[in-house]
Order: sequence, then C-alpha cells, then structure tokens
Amino acid sequence: METIPSANPALNNKKTINGWAFFDWANSAFALVITVAIFPGYFLELTDDTVNILGLRMTDSTLYAWSIALAYLMIAALSPLLSGIADYGGHKKAFLRFFTMLGSFACIALFFFRGMDTLWIGVGGFILAMFGFAGGIVFYNSFLPLIATEDQYDRVSAKGFIYGYIGSVILLVTNLIIIMNFEWFGFSESIKAVPAAFVMVGLWWLGFSQIPLRRLPEDKTDNPKVNLLTKGYEEIRRVWQTLKRDRNTMLFLLAFFCFNAGVNAVLYLAATFADKELQFDATGLIILVLILQLVAVGGAWASTKLSKLKGNRFSLMIQLVIWTAICITGYFVTTGMQFYMLAAAVGLVMGGVQALSRSTYAKFLPEDTQDTASYYSFYDVMDKLSTVMGTFMFGFVEQITGGMRNSVASLAVLFVISLMVLMKVRVVHMKKHVVAK
Repeated sequence: METIPSANPALNNKKTINGWAFFDWANSAFALVITVAIFPGYFLELTDDTVNILGLRMTDSTLYAWSIALAYLMIAALSPLLSGIADYGGHKKAFLRFFTMLGSFACIALFFFRGMDTLWIGVGGFILAMFGFAGGIVFYNSFLPLIATEDQYDRVSAKGFIYGYIGSVILLVTNLIIIMNFEWFGFSESIKAVPAAFVMVGLWWLGFSQIPLRRLPEDKTDNPKVNLLTKGYEEIRRVWQTLKRDRNTMLFLLAFFCFNAGVNAVLYLAATFADKELQFDATGLIILVLILQLVAVGGAWASTKLSKLKGNRFSLMIQLVIWTAICITGYFVTTGMQFYMLAAAVGLVMGGVQALSRSTYAKFLPEDTQDTASYYSFYDVMDKLSTVMGTFMFGFVEQITGGMRNSVASLAVLFVISLMVLMKVRVVHMKKHVVAK
C-alpha cells in the first residue's frame, strides 16, 4: 500500500514507525515466552496441585489464571488516570519508560522462584511483570495517531504485531535450545534451565525497548503547570462525555470487550490447558507456541488484506466465527496432534483480530485530537477489564466444575455475543466528532 504524503513531517516517517514497532519486538517476548510458553508449565510444576491462598483453596491453574486477572485489574484501575496525566502533562514517553523498567525487572526477579517456599516471588513477580507489560501498552498504543496518518493505521498496527511475533519467536527458539540441551550450559536437568529464560526475557525487553524510546516523539515540556492528578480525571471525563454520545463507537467497544476477553483467555491459558489436560512437557509447550506465533504472522498480514478488500468489520466478523469454532472444538480435543492443529487455527486469527482491533478503534477517534492517550485509555480499560473477565471466568468455571474443558467451551459464548454486537457497528473512515467541553 502506497503511503500518502503528510503535511506533518513527523507522520509516516519510516524510521519512527519502525522504531515504534520495535516496542512490540521488545515486550512481546514477555507475552510469549513468560505468559504463554514457559512460565505456566514451570509454575504448575513447582506448585502443589491445590494451594491455600488467604483461606481459599484452589487449584494451582486457577491461581495462575486469577493472578493474570489481578494484574489486569490493577492496571485497569490506574490506566485512565495515568493516560490522562500523560496527555496533559506531556509524559507519554516517561510513563512508557517507567512501565518497561518495572516489567522487565520483575520478570528477571522470577529467576528466584524455585518452589512453594518462594511462591510469593512467583506470584508477586509475575503480577508486577504483567502490570508493567499491560501499563506500557497503554502509552505504546497512544503513539499510533501521532506517527501515522489514518490511511496507514492498519498497516502500521499490523507491522507492530508482526515485529512482535518475529522477535519473540527468535528468543523463544533460543530458550528452547537451552532447555532441550541443558547439559551444554551446565544444568543438571531441563527444569533448572528454565529460570535462565526469565533473565533473558527481562534483558531483551529492557534492551530493545531503548530503540522506540529514542525514536518516538519527545514529551512536551511547555504545558501549563496544573494539578495533574485532577487534570487526569478531567480529561477522562471529557473523553467519556464524547464517547457516550457516539453509539457506534460504544457498540464497537462492547464488541471488543467481549471478544478480547475470549482471545486473551485462550492466549494466556492455552499452555495450562495443554499441561493439565494433555500432559504436554516443556518442549511440547514451546513447539505449540512456535506454531501459534508463526501462523499468526501470516494471519496478521492476511487480515489487513481482507480488511482492505471487504472492510474492517467484515474481516473481524469472519475471524470471530473462527474463534467460536475454536472454543467449541477445544472441548473435544484429546490428542497432542489435534491440539497442534487447533493452535494453528488460533494463530491464524489471533494476529488479525488484535491488529485490526487497535487500528479500527483509531478510526473512531475525533479529528485532530491531541489527547490520544486519554482516548486510548478507554480502549485499554476495555482491554484490561475484558482480560480480567476472561481469565477470571476461565478460572471460575474450572473451580466450580472441576474441568478446564468446560472453561474453554464457555468462552464461545463471548465470541457469539461480540459477533452479534459487531453486526450493528459501522466502521467509518472520516473522524467527525469533537471532544465535549
């Protein structure tokens, strides 16, 4: 797709856009290696099948699911305030740097989680790392309208996800080599090589994030001195006054809330399902995730092509039908090969639905708005709260029914609801509304 020249030289700059995409390259290693491929199995291996947390007995897999829910609940509570402050105070990049450092160092701290006696490190470090990862995404997304024109949103958004998939796969393959050939690196058994991956991910995340932190637009420093805490709430209120009058945008956010809950529940908890229900070992889990990620690269590319031909809504709806089928099929999976095939299907629609969700929302933003972080805080609150609901629901269904298969099947309901809502949404390409005063 040819880039339309912009009157603003800061927009559609190739170096800036590539730098922005490198943030996905940096932090996706955590999303893939820690939350999906390696840490879930490691956590279940080192913890008792049933644990007692504050007097509540639960399975270790439920504890893992609810730890994700707690981390996302924390950032959901703070992201509107932080992004409003970031916009008015001009500190997008400063907050991006803070959450990157918090997440990467918390990830490195997981090296010291070695069993039930250090469970607090495993749970606490994981929650803080998730908090840093999710918090950084708020400000990363808010840079999209500041570096690209609207006609480039789909392409640039997809580029970020593709960079993330490729970078995280490179590091995951490296970790796989170390774990499978543990004796080459001085480890007595494969599980003792796993903590090295946590350190490698933290350093990868911290190191490559310096590229976008250098290339993205600098924070504004000439804003008037005001009470930024109060101003943050005011900015959020102004955005809400605009959005609640726009039924079309609210319907899209509702659809996004439902399908994103299902997508993230599958993404974060597929490894625990494979470990508990199908007895995958660490190597099997990594191969599973590699299949998912490699197919996702093609999925993200294909979704942008389909959206160009048929529109964003049509492309999203097709993917939601596939997601529904995946959840129903997942209930009946019994062999490793069947699960590998299901993972390929997940990869096909995972990249597409994530990339198109972000770029479609950008098309609903008011024309020439500068407070993009405040608008993206609403998007990210929906992202975080939906992840809370999806992961909590997954753990809750397992807790009351005693089986993870029921949890997987229950997610199909979320995709059906989102599909019905999305049918009522019009995706417009001209931003026409103005922020309420």
